[in-house]
Amino acid sequence: MEVVTFFAQVFDSTIRLSIPLLFACLAGLFSERAGVFDIGLEGKMLAAAFAGAAMAAVYGNPWLGLMAAIVVSTAFALVHGFASITNRGNQIVSGVAINFIAAGATVILGQAWFMQGGRTPSLTGDQRFTAITLPFASELRGVPIIGEIYSVVLSGHSILVYIAFFMVFFSWWVLFRTRFGLRLRAVGENPAAVDTAGISVAWLRYRAVICTGILCGFAGAYLSMSIGAGFVKDMTAGRGFIALAALIFAKWRPGPAMLACLLFGFLDAISIRLQGTPLPMVGRVPAQFLQALPYVLTVVLLAGFIGRAIPPRAGGVPYVKER
Repeated sequence: MEVVTFFAQVFDSTIRLSIPLLFACLAGLFSERAGVFDIGLEGKMLAAAFAGAAMAAVYGNPWLGLMAAIVVSTAFALVHGFASITNRGNQIVSGVAINFIAAGATVILGQAWFMQGGRTPSLTGDQRFTAITLPFASELRGVPIIGEIYSVVLSGHSILVYIAFFMVFFSWWVLFRTRFGLRLRAVGENPAAVDTAGISVAWLRYRAVICTGILCGFAGAYLSMSIGAGFVKDMTAGRGFIALAALIFAKWRPGPAMLACLLFGFLDAISIRLQGTPLPMVGRVPAQFLQALPYVLTVVLLAGFIGRAIPPRAGGVPYVKER
């Protein structure tokens, strides 16, 4: 039973740690399928985390914080769209600029508004998204294996966790079962053909980056108002780049993207659980090595185990209408 409890706790941590990656990965999926590469996921998540925590701290309502996070993240996404779609600028440069602006602006505004070294006030009680206990979770807790899975792994998460997993199915349905999704994927592969059919390439790509902004808003709100209790400097800690790695690992598909994010979340959870614990035949492993382990394994997995990942053919290329 101790082994079952251990793995149940690890999988519970896996889910909690993978949710911001999952939201950000799905966000990148929409924009990159439309041909707009976006390495500014990190910056949008960070800005959303700050906006959500600040709004929740002032007004005491996490739903208002979520709305603020989505609005701010979508605004950054539209800036990226304006630079890369309307002005046909370099998409990589635009994404890097968003990351820098978000990293600096959140600290400056946090210090100016709250005078806590760039932090927001700590969120307590109803200011955060609290855990939801599923029906009969406490009654089934004593049942071997099934009870642990239901009461520990599946129950006890915030509403944003369940929204994240729903968004995997919803994203698949939108991209592969709707006319909008067909056109969005087509504009990432052959925008000239879409334009010939009388469909606006720019408007489709703008809608894709808006979807990216909304999902990054959810990711940032989860970091500061669910798994965390307020905003702290650089709290995204590279998750936006890990999400991009997961997207490549999944070859731009929603289902594999979820599995990739869960894998990276699992590696992170294992590294946290093993800190300070002596390993058989190895002894006590330095905490710094365990903290770096998820990132090292990410590079190893991307370098040697995913095969050839082919991005959308028009990805990163500004579309110029032929006359």
